[in-house]
Amino acid sequence: MLPVKQTASPVSYAAREPAIGTARCDLRDDRLRRFAAIWSRAVHPTLSAPVSRAEFERHLVPLAAVLRDALHARPFDPRPAHDVGAALVAAHCTEPEALPQILGVIDAYLVLYLPPGHPMPAEESRARCSRLQHAVAAGFAQALAEHARAEEEAATKAARAALAEAERALHTSEARFHAVFEDTSVGVGIADVDGRIIDVNGALQGMFGSPGRKVTGRNVGELVHPDDAPEFWSLYRELVRGDRDHYRVEKPYYRSDGSVVWTDMSVTLLRDAAGEPQYQLALMEDITERRQLHARLRYEATHDPLTGLPNRTLFFERLDQALETGAGTGPDTDSVEEGAGRFGLCYLDLDGFKAVNDSLGHAVGDRLLVAVAERLRACATGPRELVARLGGDEFVALITGPSAPGEATALARRMLAALAEPVHLDGRDLSVRASIGIVDGAAGELGAAEVLRSADITMYRAKAAGGNRYELADADSDARAIARHGLTNRLPAALDNGEFFIEYQPLVRLEDGTVRGAEALVRWLHPVHGVLGPDRFIPLAESTGLIVPLGRWVLAEAARQARSWHTDGPDGTPFRVNVNLSPSQLRYPGLVADTVAVLQDAGLDPSALCLEVTENALIGADEEELRPLRQLADLGVDIALDDFGTGYSNLSYLRRLPVSTLKLDRSFTRGMQCAPADPVDVKIVEGIVSLAHTLDLSVTVEGVETGTQADHLRLLGCDTAQGWYYARPGPPDRLHTLSLADAASV
Repeated sequence: MLPVKQTASPVSYAAREPAIGTARCDLRDDRLRRFAAIWSRAVHPTLSAPVSRAEFERHLVPLAAVLRDALHARPFDPRPAHDVGAALVAAHCTEPEALPQILGVIDAYLVLYLPPGHPMPAEESRARCSRLQHAVAAGFAQALAEHARAEEEAATKAARAALAEAERALHTSEARFHAVFEDTSVGVGIADVDGRIIDVNGALQGMFGSPGRKVTGRNVGELVHPDDAPEFWSLYRELVRGDRDHYRVEKPYYRSDGSVVWTDMSVTLLRDAAGEPQYQLALMEDITERRQLHARLRYEATHDPLTGLPNRTLFFERLDQALETGAGTGPDTDSVEEGAGRFGLCYLDLDGFKAVNDSLGHAVGDRLLVAVAERLRACATGPRELVARLGGDEFVALITGPSAPGEATALARRMLAALAEPVHLDGRDLSVRASIGIVDGAAGELGAAEVLRSADITMYRAKAAGGNRYELADADSDARAIARHGLTNRLPAALDNGEFFIEYQPLVRLEDGTVRGAEALVRWLHPVHGVLGPDRFIPLAESTGLIVPLGRWVLAEAARQARSWHTDGPDGTPFRVNVNLSPSQLRYPGLVADTVAVLQDAGLDPSALCLEVTENALIGADEEELRPLRQLADLGVDIALDDFGTGYSNLSYLRRLPVSTLKLDRSFTRGMQCAPADPVDVKIVEGIVSLAHTLDLSVTVEGVETGTQADHLRLLGCDTAQGWYYARPGPPDRLHTLSLADAASV
């Protein structure tokens, strides 16, 4: 029962500050005070007690501080906002219209007036604000329910006290009993043990909307409702038999106009002087408004405010049910159908949605999300299908008890087809593409977090395959993705802990077979997986940005080693060390300065360093992108074009690149590993060598595995070579130990 507004003197908050954690609250914080003032103006008219607006505004300042701190926290945790909702109920915000005002101000002004003090994407701050609103609503609903329950219990206690007084008065004055019976605001009804209603008071007649005595004379057994609790009639039969003296339930009844009234009903058995059951006395309180408020709060807490779809909270409730019991999401969950105990999940993410927000604004992006939600909602046509929005541009569809294993795949196809038609907004046709990851399995095998993780991984596989498609979950793919994630998380600590080391593969001059230098190849000595090659971790370092500090470390270690070789060389001829540069390093603004600093620290001449850049990294590069390489080349650093021949670049393009060496890809020389050599490969290599020498470029061949191959390359005029025929990568002290043994299976 909702509290009514009091007319007593104003309530002071001085002695009832809410216990809401340790939020930093400074009353002089102008942004906090302005937010609290806006909040107070919106919510104060709904208070159920006569509190001045100024006092209420001061009370809101620490609550605003809690929301601000939660919005900014890393990691993000919305739970403090739950306490804010409870604190607002304690501050007399107990009217039904209070919650929309509370949430409306948070939605419109929290991020505006209390923005994060550190950089945070607008999408993330909006998502955080939405989750804080949900937590406030949940805390408000829980506290309001407890508040209402306390008032109900007080009213029931008062009614029971009145009843006890009435029972005592029956022995002395029937008139006094009827006075209490008629005057109480609680509905009171008396029936015999056969269920015939003997008498009701005016309050109960008002609940049923029945003028006169239409309730009287009816039988309790006639007052059934489809939403009656299953145990209700069992309790009733136990009471009239005399097996119990009391029960209390929440029960709905039909009013005379066909509408429904919900009651909190307490029924007591009255016995005669011999102790035999004689009457049943029912006390009823109308809780219809409270249940409606609870339903509204429940809806707001479990549905996305933008699209109206179920939100993350409701989705996980349904997913947990499906995984634990295999129950359906529809109303017919008691029936056992073929496929019960299975589930299908489609995890959908829009492709390129960020570009819409960045170019057209978040308002257009929100309208696009609403249009997408409507189309996806229309795809879920079955009673056991649920479409929800997890946040941002992520949606999920859940099928429980599918009748066939391919039902989730069919739903994914329907969703892609529904999004194929462009969305028309403000005179524009916006194309919508989506990637979907599908998980289909049996209940009880995986937890909700594992299912969603698998769907997420699978969705990103669909994106990596070009997007606008779906992929099915695969345990091996999931394991590889999880392993990659583990390696990615370990990378920063690995660099700090010195887990990387460098092996060197000799570069041999073909003309005389002497070692000309070496290529530095980084390895990772992982504490669990052992030695990992660069193919396992360089792409991860590229994606996380760690490639820049890792590349700087490799360059410094290789330069130091090259200086050592130069010092130890018998004839004073400097050995050249080749170091690979990734595309991210090429775009790093400090590349030239870092390289110069490394050379100076190592005391290494620039001519002893060769930086290898893949052909694909330079295709289409403009002069601005080539400038760092030109500056390094002007300093005397050699630049090698690695994997030459795999990038389909125009050969005339070589004239404008600041390179001094071509590293020919091994695919062009495999046909020379044995005699006779493949004539096509011979012609291709002969032409490349001729072109390179014409442009005053040297040619290095990688992947040399046989002596026959080395002889062919020497006769064709190649300058240097490397490969397992000469030596596998190894420690620097084995640089001059050449095996000269065939390594290819021919």
